[in-house]
Amino acid sequence: MLLTLTALLYLGLCLTQRINTGKQTLPKPIIWAKPSSRVPKGNPVSIWCQGPQSASEYQLYFEGSLFALERPKPRTLVSKVKFFIPQMTSNTAGRYYCFYQSGELQSEHSDLLVLVVTGMYDIPNLWVHPGPEVTLEEKVTFFCHLEAGTSKFFLLKEGEPNHVQQRHGNKKAEFPMGPVTGAHRGTYRCFGSYNDYVWSFPSEPVTLLIPGSEGNTSLAPAPTSLVYWEYSLSTKESGLQKDSAFWDHTTQNLIRIGLACIVLMVLVWLLAEDWLSRKREKEGTNRPASWECRRRWRLRCSLKEEQRDAISMGELKATPGPGAI
Repeated sequence: MLLTLTALLYLGLCLTQRINTGKQTLPKPIIWAKPSSRVPKGNPVSIWCQGPQSASEYQLYFEGSLFALERPKPRTLVSKVKFFIPQMTSNTAGRYYCFYQSGELQSEHSDLLVLVVTGMYDIPNLWVHPGPEVTLEEKVTFFCHLEAGTSKFFLLKEGEPNHVQQRHGNKKAEFPMGPVTGAHRGTYRCFGSYNDYVWSFPSEPVTLLIPGSEGNTSLAPAPTSLVYWEYSLSTKESGLQKDSAFWDHTTQNLIRIGLACIVLMVLVWLLAEDWLSRKREKEGTNRPASWECRRRWRLRCSLKEEQRDAISMGELKATPGPGAI
C-alpha cells in the first residue's frame, strides 16, 4: 500500500512538472524602432527587442521568416538587443516580430512592428477644404493628390505617429473629418503608395488652425469612415508584459491547484480503502475466533453437565434403599 501511494505521488509530481514545462508560455517581449517606424529610403534604422532578465537569446522574424539572432549583453540592468538595418529599402520594409529564449522555453512573439520606407514615389499635393483656418464644429476635408497615380493614400498628423488614416483612390483621396474640435489642430502630411509598406515622399505640410480652440483640448472622436493603423509601441515599455504574465501565471497556478486536488482526492480514497480493508480483515479474523470460543464454551458446559449427571447417578446408587439393613 505504501508503495502504491509513493508511486501515485511521484506520478502526480511528474505530470505537474510536464505540464509546467510543456504548457508554460513566457510573456511576450516588446519591439520598437528607432528613430521611427517610417524611414526614408537609404537611411539606417534599429529594431529593438526587450524581454526579462532571464532571456538568453532573441530572434527577429521578418514576414514570417527568421531574419537575425542576437544575444543580450551580460551584466546589464535591462535585457534587450538591437537589430541594425544600415539602409532602408523596399526589401526591408514590412512586418517584424521577435521572440526570446529562456532556458529551454520560448516566449510568445511580440506585437507586430511595421517598418515603412518613404521617398519611393513623387511628392503628392495636400490641401484642405474649406481652408486651413476653420471654426469650431465646422466640417473639413483633406485632399491628397499624386499625379503619377497610385491606389492608396495615407494622412498623418505630426506628433501622433501611432495613428495613420488610410483611404483608397485613383490619383486622389479625400479625408473628411469633423465637426472639428481643438484636438484637430495641428500639422498634417500625406503619402501615396501602391504598397502598404512602400510610400512616396511626404507632401508639403498643411497646418489646420481653429481660432478660439486653445482651451479645448478634448480628444476628437475617431471618424468612422477612416481606417486606422497602429504601428510603433511608444508607451508600452513601462507596462512590459503585465497582462500576459498575469494570465499565464494564473493559468499555471490553476493547473497546479487542480492537479494537487486530484492527487489529494486519490490519496484520501486510497487511505479510506486501506482502512476499510484492514477493518474487514480484522472483523474476518475475529469472527472465527469468536466462533471457536463459543464452541469451546459450549463443549465445556456440556462436559460439566455430564459430570454433574454422573455424580448425581453415583450418589443415587450409593444411597441404600428403604429395605436395606
